Amino acid sequence: MNVGFILLNCDLGAEEYIVEELKQMPDVKNAYLTFGAYDVIAEINSKDNTEFGKTVAAIRRLSRVISTMTLNVINFE
Repeated sequence: MNVGFILLNCDLGAEEYIVEELKQMPDVKNAYLTFGAYDVIAEINSKDNTEFGKTVAAIRRLSRVISTMTLNVINFE
């Protein structure tokens, strides 16, 4: 299992649209509106690193997404 978070900046007023789009993606476990440096945070759970990368790429291609930061969780087990 590959777990990570993506922090997104979006066009002004697009935050709710982006969250709804994220919630429809199979590997996105949760998506939240946030206040602060980023507009939205999404939690991704995918079966492997390849699927994780595909999900990140799909999120980056969403219309009205300006920029992203990806945080891949390190598994020490």
